[in-house]
This record gives sequence, structure tokens and C-alpha cells, in this order.
Amino acid sequence: MAFFLDQCLDSVLKSIKGISAEIIVVDNASRDNSVALVKKNYPTVKLIENAENCGFSKANNQAIRVANGKWILLLNPDTVVAEDTLQECLKYVSDKPDCGALGIRMINGTGAFLPESKRGLPTPLVAFYKLSGLSSVFKNSKRFNRYHAGHIKEDQSAPTDVLSGAFMFIRKEALDKVGLLDESFFMYGEDIDLSYRITLGGYTNHYFADSTIIHYKGESTKKSSVNYVFVFYRAMVIFAKKHFGKKHAGLFSFIINSGIYFRAFMALMSRIVKRFLAPSMDVLLIASGMFALSNYWKSKGIEFPENAFNVLIPSYSFIWVLSGIFNGSYDQPSVLKAFRSSIFGTLVILVAYALLPKEWQFSRLFIIVGTLWVFAYMILSRWYFGLFSGNKMILAKRNLIRFLIIGNEESTKAVKSLLENSQVGIATIQTTRELNEDIKLREFDELIFCADSVSYKTCIKEIARLRNQNLEFKIAPEGRNYLIGSNSIETAGDLYVLEVNKLVSDENKRKKRLLDSTFSLFFLLISVFLIFFFERKTQFVKNMWNVLIGRSTFIGFTDEDILKDHRLPKTKKGILSPCDEFPFTTEDLCEKIKLLYARDYSIRKDLRIILTSFKKLDRK
Repeated sequence: MAFFLDQCLDSVLKSIKGISAEIIVVDNASRDNSVALVKKNYPTVKLIENAENCGFSKANNQAIRVANGKWILLLNPDTVVAEDTLQECLKYVSDKPDCGALGIRMINGTGAFLPESKRGLPTPLVAFYKLSGLSSVFKNSKRFNRYHAGHIKEDQSAPTDVLSGAFMFIRKEALDKVGLLDESFFMYGEDIDLSYRITLGGYTNHYFADSTIIHYKGESTKKSSVNYVFVFYRAMVIFAKKHFGKKHAGLFSFIINSGIYFRAFMALMSRIVKRFLAPSMDVLLIASGMFALSNYWKSKGIEFPENAFNVLIPSYSFIWVLSGIFNGSYDQPSVLKAFRSSIFGTLVILVAYALLPKEWQFSRLFIIVGTLWVFAYMILSRWYFGLFSGNKMILAKRNLIRFLIIGNEESTKAVKSLLENSQVGIATIQTTRELNEDIKLREFDELIFCADSVSYKTCIKEIARLRNQNLEFKIAPEGRNYLIGSNSIETAGDLYVLEVNKLVSDENKRKKRLLDSTFSLFFLLISVFLIFFFERKTQFVKNMWNVLIGRSTFIGFTDEDILKDHRLPKTKKGILSPCDEFPFTTEDLCEKIKLLYARDYSIRKDLRIILTSFKKLDRK
């Protein structure tokens, strides 16, 4: 989060120019270098350091109690405000003495509008519409989508019931009257509670659409998790018990708890469908094509052994689909992946075919023709479903990225050098002072804005305008050697530049898991012979078992590694470290080895480390 905080503070400092303001940062025992960053780069900022994570409400209350302003802005560290955001907010509320708090139009790092920018009071009925999914069906309905104030357009400033704690501009006078944030809400729900108490205090809350900020985390992957569902909606139960009385709170609790388990069930079913439905359908349809082919051959007088017909065709189909899974055919579909998975599956089948009894070996030609059918099926099926899902078939995934850097000559030169030194696969880098109609955006994959020569307001405006152009956006903070953007939500900004997240890509996670399960099972099966190579024999067997069941991995990072270097992606605990391959390393060199392992990961690296560090597999 330190990278986001750095950019946030830079944007806030530019936004308070001409305004009498103070900035207070409360650090909730963060494990990155946020505290050191604030002390070094922002000496005028008031810093409150907590020894433990005391929660969102308590931390904000600490800052509010020492604040001196007539208006208090609660702001998440993963936000970017425009240079005129605070001026525009003050102008809007200047003639509205009844305005107790102001929210703002928020977009995420891809430019998509975040609906939590404006919300309605979550009464039992509103909660029911939200949890039942009716609010998603009738997005513009005042009745059914009251939760996200669907009747208020995203570009329309208007009074609203509830504001987001990510940006909450509050009149200090209203806080003095209604009280600070309720600290019984550790995370989530406290903004709803405060918004409601502000209205009970005789004030109104307003949604302000004439300025826009970026909120990177907005609707991140965490918000789709089952854990988030439980934490967030439990906070709704606390809110109901506090404000709706025992009678309505009971009804609200029933609706919420029913919704929690319904959402959890739907999340589980969605995961099952996504993981198993498409591969299962593919096995069935590929097998159907193979059966049709075998029946055609039978009609020509070619004999098929009955057992081979009943067993091998389903097995072949399963192997081809399994090959597709491990070659990434269920991620972004491509002609290259379809070809690669078909060929790889065929090679596995042919090897297995050679080991079968003679009476089961009925035709290699049948397998080759089957390969052509599988390849054609993969192409046609992905193309067809892509028409409806938007996940279109491509020729091949482009490994080289086409960059457009926007800024003055000096700043674009610095970013260009940063990209070239990071060893990112670069197809082309073009620079421009500003976007214009002559620039064909379809020729680029990434747009990088240089914050020292392009205003944050312009960055935000362009990201929102180009949100449907299949582009990714980055901002290069002034004087920093990293980029922050839409695909660096869960990791530090410079990790994108180094591509350290390659290790935890879906395709590599599958490959790594395949290697782990295969080798751990093999080592367990021959452990009666292998244990004599190890001093801690029981520990070796225990380690192999943990790798087999997915509790750990052969090569990975420890929690201590990730705490020490927040650039490393989170992995399962590794028995071995990437540094084990090199017997004599310094601490600094080992840090670089780990980063290189994450950036340039391949199964070959894992195999090499296992072979060279085999005797360390009994490590505790």
C-alpha cells in the first residue's frame, strides 16, 4: 500500500494548494514501508503510528480528534484526487448550510464507475432487493436498486442517503453534533452508520458528480470473496440492531443471514460451474465426435475392440481436455493454445497407447484424425461462445506490449528508460505530449501518464473517457521509479514493471501445482528407498504429504520473505527457496534471486532447484 499512499499524498498536496488545510496519516501497524515513506517524503504531514491494527473507525477517529479544520475529509490511501477536487467540493457546499457530508464520483483504475459512490439506506426491503439480485436486474430503478441509488445518474449531483468512506467530506459541526465513527464497526458499515446519523442530526448527504477521483481498490477481487460477504453483511446486522429496533432488526437479521448463506452458496456454485462445467461439456462433446467417427469407420468395415471403444475414447477425450486446462485454453482462448493443447494431449495419448496391450491398440490413425477433430472443435467452440461472452478467440497471446507514454520530453524519456531496464516484453514505445485525434489508440495496449507533466485531473478524465477501449492505464508519479495502475491493485506499483506477478498467473499456478502433485506423489511412493538419504526422515514424508495436498509447495516464499520484501507475490510456503540453488549468496543477492524467480518463472527452474537441493527436502 505504500506506493498507493505515496501517489495519494502527492495528489492531495496538489489539491490543497490555495486552501488552508492539514494532512493527517494514521498508520494501522502496516507491514510495508509506509511510515518511513511519509517521514522521508512528506515531513509536513502529521503521522499517527498505531502499534496494532485498530480498525478503520478508530483510526479515523484518532485523526478527527486532532484535526483543526471546519471540514474533515476521510480519504482512503488507494485514491487519486484531481488538483481542483477540494476547491470544487468547497464551492458546492458553500451555499448549502444543511449539507452535513459530501461524497464524490469514483472510478476504478480501468475507468469504470464505482456504484458505491452513492447509496441508499439499507432498510430490510432494500437489503432484500440487493441480496436477491433484483437491484442488478433493475439498475436504474429507485425501488429495486435503492441500495446504489440507481435513480441518480452517475453524472448528476444530488442528495443521497449514504456515502462511501473512501471519500467522505464532512462538516465538522455535524460531527460534533452526531458523534464520530462508531468503533463497534471494525471494517465496513461505519460509513453507512455515520451517513444515517448525519441525516438524523438534521443534515443532508450529497453525491457530487462534477469532480471525479480514482479509487483503485473499489470493486476488487476481495469483494467477490465469500469472506467479504460474511464480514460486510455482518456489519449490516450490527447497523440494523442499532437503528431499526428489536422488531425490525430481527427481520433484517433474518434477511441478511439468509442472504449471506445464499450468496455464499451462489459463490461456491459459480466457482464449481466456472471450473468444471466447461471442461465437462468439452469432454462430452469431444467424445461424441470421436464416437461418431468410430461409427463411421465401423460402417466402412473397420473393427474396433469393444473395451477400447467404451474405455479409450472417453479416456482420450479426458486427456485432451486436461491438456487444454494446463495449457491455458480456459483463460483467454487462442488458436495457438488450441493447437498446443491438442498436440500435447496427442503426444501423451500416443505414449500411453504404446504401453497398452496389443488387443487395445486398434488404430494410431484414429488418434491422429481425432487430433484434427479436437483442434477444430476447440477453435469453433471458443469462437462461438466468444460471440456471447466477449472473451473472443485470438490468434495468439501477444507477449510484447505496445506502450504510449503521455508527458513532456524529459518525463517520457525517464519512463521509457524505466520500461527498457525492467526487461518487460516491449513491442514498441511511443511518446506524445498529449492525446489527440491523430493517435490511433487501437495500436497500443498500455497508456502511461507522467504525473509531473500531465495533471491528475487530466489523467482521471482520460481514463474515464477511454474505459471501453481495451486499454490498461498507468500513472508514473513524479520522481519515482515505479508505475501505478489498474493491474497493480493487489501488489506494489513497481511489480508490474518487473512482471514479478508472472509466478502467480493462472497458467503458471496450474503448471506448478501439476509438478508439485506429480513429484510429491512419486516421492511418497518410493519413500521407503528415499528416506535413507535424509536425516529427518519423518519430516521428509510430512513435507511430501503437505505438498501433495496443496498445503505447501516445493519452491516458494515464506511469510517472512513476503514481509521483508513486499514486492514478492504471495505463494504457498515453500520447502525450498529459489536461493537454495546457489550455495553462496549474500542477503542482497538472495533478494534479487527471489525477484528473478518470480519474474522469469518456469517449470524448468523448479525442476533444477529440486534436483540441486534434493537433500534439503527434509527441511522443517
